[in-house]
Amino acid sequence: MSPRKIALLLAIVLWPALAQSQSAPVALESPNGQLVITFQIVTGDESAAGAGQLVYDVSFEGKPLVEKSGLSVTLDEQPPLGSLVRIVSAEHSDADATYHLINGKASEVRNHYNALRLELLEDGARGRHLAVEARAYDDAVAFRYIVPAQNGMRQADITSENTEFRVAKDAVTYSLLLPGFTSQYESEYVRLNISALGHQGGSATHQLVGLPMLMHVPGVAWMAIDEADMRGYAAMYLENGGFGWNDHWLRSILAPHPDAPADAVIGPLPLHSPWRVMIAGDEPGRILESNALTSLNPESAINDTSWIHPGKAAWDWWGDDIGADGKSSFSTATMEFYTDFAAASGFPYMLVDAGWSPREDITQMNGSVDIPALVKYAAAKNVKVWIWLDHNATDRQMDEAFPLYEKWGVVGVKVDFVCGDDQQKEEFYFRTAETAAKYHLMVDFHGATTPTGLERTYPNVLGYEGILGMEQNKAGARDNPDHRLTIAFTRALSGPMDYTPGGFDNVTEDDFVPGAAPPMVMGTRAQQLAMYVVYYVPFEMVSDHPSAYAGQPEFQFIKDVPTVWDETRVLNGLPREFITVARRSGSDWFLGSMTNWTPRDLDVPLDFLGSGKYTAEIYADGPDADKNPKHVVLSTQTVDATSHLAIHLAPGGGYAVRFTPVK
Repeated sequence: MSPRKIALLLAIVLWPALAQSQSAPVALESPNGQLVITFQIVTGDESAAGAGQLVYDVSFEGKPLVEKSGLSVTLDEQPPLGSLVRIVSAEHSDADATYHLINGKASEVRNHYNALRLELLEDGARGRHLAVEARAYDDAVAFRYIVPAQNGMRQADITSENTEFRVAKDAVTYSLLLPGFTSQYESEYVRLNISALGHQGGSATHQLVGLPMLMHVPGVAWMAIDEADMRGYAAMYLENGGFGWNDHWLRSILAPHPDAPADAVIGPLPLHSPWRVMIAGDEPGRILESNALTSLNPESAINDTSWIHPGKAAWDWWGDDIGADGKSSFSTATMEFYTDFAAASGFPYMLVDAGWSPREDITQMNGSVDIPALVKYAAAKNVKVWIWLDHNATDRQMDEAFPLYEKWGVVGVKVDFVCGDDQQKEEFYFRTAETAAKYHLMVDFHGATTPTGLERTYPNVLGYEGILGMEQNKAGARDNPDHRLTIAFTRALSGPMDYTPGGFDNVTEDDFVPGAAPPMVMGTRAQQLAMYVVYYVPFEMVSDHPSAYAGQPEFQFIKDVPTVWDETRVLNGLPREFITVARRSGSDWFLGSMTNWTPRDLDVPLDFLGSGKYTAEIYADGPDADKNPKHVVLSTQTVDATSHLAIHLAPGGGYAVRFTPVK
């Protein structure tokens, strides 16, 4: 009998006692039995009945992953709700269904989980109620708080959320260290043990860590902490929970409310938190394959999605608006030049970046680019137009601007400089997606937080930045192969990642000079090709100037590669080291492999292929790519599911393949 069934039987047999005080653990097991999350009440004497602290723990394949960790929320500066409670009921359920994603790393997702709802009652005169819902998937466990409507409480003013993650060992983390709650999530993921967070330099300080956080718990599992279904709440950050030299546990911090900094979340009851998600696997690739974040979000709120079409875009910003005449000019003529490039390349979109309107008034054009005229010009070439918007103006003017854009024929908006994820900013993401959908506009968020599965509910949201991306090459050397192989396992696990690849001025580390127009990029050209497979981005930039691609046969791969997928497989890899990803679109498969500055030779089985023979169109680092990173060798061979690829990766190198069935 499984642990889940045993726990359910115990709950039934012991119900008369549990109605008074349930101190017996209540377990929830994943469908495959790999993950178990257990809740219980801990008193001063764990064997004694009575009210106490609500805690949970998690095991992976029978090994402790997260040890007993406290759960509570602080309301109106009263004692934490969850610190002195009883479990009065525990209800198990399950679900097994399939949903469709328009812009996912898989087109059909099985939403299979076991679920639990705990009802808790606080001891004492206040007698407040709290509920906790939990789900266990084969690759993740998640829980959330629910503050129900109750006597004497019309709304919840959540001062803090006291969620602990007492990881079983001093895990090695890949942590996004942020300076505050209004950042753009544009920093490196730093490799640190949990015990080192907040202890750099020999002194203890509060170190704010943004999500997602990836970690390796030695001898147990890889695990990522993230969150999902954010509407009505503030984002969660993490910090080391203690400041002793041997402390290695994490606790939550909520982004403060901008209008009431003493609070984090203000809202009517009932109020639920986002899901606190722990994705786990024996390899980091299993975490990247997970669809837990979208599964934990509500189904699509858009009935007719026929107008939503992911795809690649030409982009004027990277090339400094250099037009056909070789001169920089932010003008309608320059945008027509980029539109011509998109049309010739088979790309569906052209993105006009900042400068077409006054920044503070996005309902007006400033005379530089005539957007309606460009839309008409592009339509004749089967290309559609996206435009850049500032967050502050969008927040004020979206109800006026978005119907105007639909009238102009614009199909998407890139909303920039959101800079935060407090409760108001989180509502902005939802309100923008909702309002944009009313006027058939797709959305790409920049200067933003990381995604949390909103793209399932509003599939018109095609992208998020929230990443130190390739644009950094204009300023310095922070974007490099080491960084790219870190974000492939960290930021990428949260969802769409608008990193903006496609740089063809490829140089070695020694030859790199920032600030060129168009900029240089470190690493090989084949690595730039591989990013179009390794990174999942439904609205994908083809970033370089059109002249960079002229006459380059390897540009064919960028033209061929899709931006959404029916299936994703992570074949190998380690954070900051190397990765190989295969993705299927229809009957074709695409493969991307990348390495950091260390050259590698990989043997990659092709057992993911279907039956029959395939033609493999291969784009590999040239034999001299360590010195000439622009050198790509093209070849073809016939393969099947029994074949292996012998992949050689130069320093900062890559390898890209398209597999098409032999007819």
